[in-house]
Amino acid sequence: MRCIVVDDEPLAREGIASLISKTPGVELVGTYTSANAAARFLSDEAVDLLFLDIQMPGMNGIDFAKSVPPLTLVIFTTAYAEYALDSYEVEAVDYLIKPIRIERFHKAVHKASNYLDLLKSSSISANSIQQITDGYFFVKAERRIFKIQFNDILFIEGLKDYVVIQTVSQKVITAMNIKTIYDQLPQNTFARVSKSYIINMSQVTSFDNNTAFIDKYEIPIGDAYRTRFFDDFVTGKLLSRNR
Repeated sequence: MRCIVVDDEPLAREGIASLISKTPGVELVGTYTSANAAARFLSDEAVDLLFLDIQMPGMNGIDFAKSVPPLTLVIFTTAYAEYALDSYEVEAVDYLIKPIRIERFHKAVHKASNYLDLLKSSSISANSIQQITDGYFFVKAERRIFKIQFNDILFIEGLKDYVVIQTVSQKVITAMNIKTIYDQLPQNTFARVSKSYIINMSQVTSFDNNTAFIDKYEIPIGDAYRTRFFDDFVTGKLLSRNR
């Protein structure tokens, strides 16, 4: 994957460049001190992956991420944990807190590589939901038709034009807009908790102000969705609606 680093701090750029040099399958093609400089490069060159700081002079990383090409993925690299929720709103692949451990860096790059393969793949067709009935639906993925039980879904993650359906036993990835699948799910059980996530409310084991915990997964709750989550879930309205 061709990648660039965008960070206004010299030591941070050097550190991430060093991590890239130790990571197979990633080629560093440039480092930039600002979003504007990186934008000029992207206007002429194709890049698969951005390692992007958030707090920078001029345009910040969150705003810049909204303008990158559709096939360019973003991994945020920052010293500030409080921007994590914002990163999911712009469909970032991952969010790394400095100082970055190499094991965590490799995990983020591996995730980006998998997503990039999907985005470039022609084997997954759009309009992948085949049929929705009471209790389950069929979805096309990997040249197969999968039967997905509503009760088995833990959460659904959206990334650009794909959704990842995480069930209790498998992960199914298909070409679909997250709004499209949300509109076809039972609204009494499934809730949109951020721009990138839909959760099965019956699978939530605990939560705090910013996160819903489902099995081993931590799902961020976006600012625009928090009030409804608390109002509906805590009072039991979501799970009882339409019964």
